[in-house]
Amino acid sequence: MKVAVVGATGMVGTVMLKVLEERNFPLTELIPVASEKSVGKKIQYHGEEFEVVNLQTAVSMKPEIALFSAGGDTSLEWAPKFAEAGTTVIDNSSAWRMNPANKLVIPEINAKLLNKEDKVIANPNCSTIQLLMALKPLHDAYGIKRVVVSTYQSITGTGVKAVRQLENEYAGESGEMAYPYPIHRNALPHCDVFQDNGYTKEEMKLTNETKKILGDDSVNVTATAIRIPVVGGHSESVNIEFNKDFDEAEVRKLLNDFPGITVQDNPSVNTYPMPVYAEGKDDVFVGRIRRDHSQPNTINMWIVADNLRKGAATNAVQIAEYLIENKLV
Repeated sequence: MKVAVVGATGMVGTVMLKVLEERNFPLTELIPVASEKSVGKKIQYHGEEFEVVNLQTAVSMKPEIALFSAGGDTSLEWAPKFAEAGTTVIDNSSAWRMNPANKLVIPEINAKLLNKEDKVIANPNCSTIQLLMALKPLHDAYGIKRVVVSTYQSITGTGVKAVRQLENEYAGESGEMAYPYPIHRNALPHCDVFQDNGYTKEEMKLTNETKKILGDDSVNVTATAIRIPVVGGHSESVNIEFNKDFDEAEVRKLLNDFPGITVQDNPSVNTYPMPVYAEGKDDVFVGRIRRDHSQPNTINMWIVADNLRKGAATNAVQIAEYLIENKLV
């Protein structure tokens, strides 16, 4: 089982290697892949050293699985080349997510859609993954009519450049800017680029990917995505309107029983999800669960997850594990 990690020296790629190692992923050979400037560098994995190679070399090595986290342009160019060589690609960029020919997969929700013919599988947006983990069991029980979500997103979602910007601002030093404004002691209502409709690409990902993953175009989603000076993970304030009434205790049970979700919801002792607790963990944490008193059949909740793990690397590795367990590679 040869596994390539494309973008192995990047922020998500580094976490992918860590998750593969932690989960004792059954690979026999690791192929770390990065840009030409990183070729020849050594990657440590399970006490062994592996040399970083370029994309063309990696294709020629014909890995069974390639985990991509190297940006949309790289994925559009190289994922088909790996697929032609017989490799199954799991891509973390937005390049293939809304292509009707490609599955958009959260294993706990829709991995059963996968088959051997799926050679380029899309990993959803980080904010979408944690939102959908909470929405799925509730949609199955009550039918979701409308979702209003505001995200409070970690700078790690932007990458190393954003982390450096925040560190420079903490230190009172000038440097390269990942954002158009300071992020330290600030909140930017601006994740990704603005579209003609006034929403950002990140906000529209939440709308469009939700419909595709649930397989239900009747679920309406409106989003506002905000960048905050946090490292540990993304948070979401979510208001969900159902087609029928619900019982709060049942909602908590449905969430707690869903694989990969931990309910943290006891305001009397100040128990609720926070990025500082989610960082480094694979679960999605849900709390502040309460009925919306302003209209019927509606509930509020707060959802937090480590965007580099379940929001990216862990979800991709889980897809790979599913493929192997079900002999699809």
